[in-house]
Amino acid sequence: MNARNGRFLKRYAGLTFVLGVSWGIAGGCARSPLRSRDLPSTPGVSRSQALRLGDSVRAVLSRAMADGAFPGAYAAVGTADGVIVEYGVGRLDAADDTRPTATTIWDLASLTKVIGTTSAMLQLVGSGRVALDSPVVRYVPEWRATGAERITVRHLLSHSSGLPAWRALYKEAATPLEAEQQLFATSPDTTAGVRYVYSDLGFILLGKLIERVSGERLAAYDSAHVFAPLGMHDTRYLPPAALLPRIAPTEIDPWRQRKVRGEVHDENAVRLGGVSGHAGLFSTGRDLARFARMYLRYGILDGVRVFDSSAVATFTRLQDSTVSRRALGWETPTGGNSAGTRLSPVAFGHTGFTGTSLWMDPSKGLFVLLLTNRVNPTRENRKIGGVRTALADAAVGALEDEGKR
Repeated sequence: MNARNGRFLKRYAGLTFVLGVSWGIAGGCARSPLRSRDLPSTPGVSRSQALRLGDSVRAVLSRAMADGAFPGAYAAVGTADGVIVEYGVGRLDAADDTRPTATTIWDLASLTKVIGTTSAMLQLVGSGRVALDSPVVRYVPEWRATGAERITVRHLLSHSSGLPAWRALYKEAATPLEAEQQLFATSPDTTAGVRYVYSDLGFILLGKLIERVSGERLAAYDSAHVFAPLGMHDTRYLPPAALLPRIAPTEIDPWRQRKVRGEVHDENAVRLGGVSGHAGLFSTGRDLARFARMYLRYGILDGVRVFDSSAVATFTRLQDSTVSRRALGWETPTGGNSAGTRLSPVAFGHTGFTGTSLWMDPSKGLFVLLLTNRVNPTRENRKIGGVRTALADAAVGALEDEGKR
């Protein structure tokens, strides 16, 4: 365990044992309040801190639910040692009263960029198979669009490639192959390295790069090299029909003319066959808590090393503050994004269009996870931004403000 993480866990010693109580993991998220007598009597445990954190998480989600920010949500706050508090609120859908729990499966949307694509890239860079400052065309020679030769891997990962933010591949192409051909025909519209534009296209290209370098399809690579070693058994692209009862439905999609459940929400990902570098992953709170704990331990969990520790440090570090506050794949706090105002400058995280977010702060040893289906029944519901920041601020406040009271 690194020294910074150790300082946090010493301050909050014992809080990670608040598992299986009335918020608990094993039995789902109960409606009853967390009571003082439910907490373990362990030296170093602050009962009031655990209570305050639980009450804070529940208050944020309950207010958001009452405000109509989503049909259902699940949140977890924890450290490298485990989940401190979790809570589920609402239901999966107007037609499904199932309450979200740690095993509910959610469409991660753009969390795919960091859970799937960035993970693979971190491994390939850490093993020396990909160089961050090499041209992308070295690895993906099919990309022959004008200006492509000036774009590096680092440019794609930091959204400074000059590529457009988006292109309606699903309207321009009828098959995954045609969509790929349209992608390879796309040129940057700005000089690389001078401007930040959050680009789905850049991460679709990174997915292709992973496949070319590894010789494996993206879904197979992520499953074999990231999810299986971490014990993330419910994290996958293209979930089978047998899992539908556990999957939170997303939008009544105007393009598909039906409610989407168990199929990726993002239209371009659909056209690309359901597996893409920018969207397509489904996962649970239980799995993502393991992923966050691994990052807080700089690449290792339960004795299994998944990432090189120096590569983790490189990928989570702010790249060029004159262009943006981006790390590689990850965001860093800006004071106005989903990190809120109380996570430290070394925190890193990301969001997903369907209403998901994950933030980790190695200096505090803390992660904050939020999973929702806020696009159900329509993507025009834009209240999730305030929920994300409120949750992050409430989590940090509950753990750090007790001594000031």
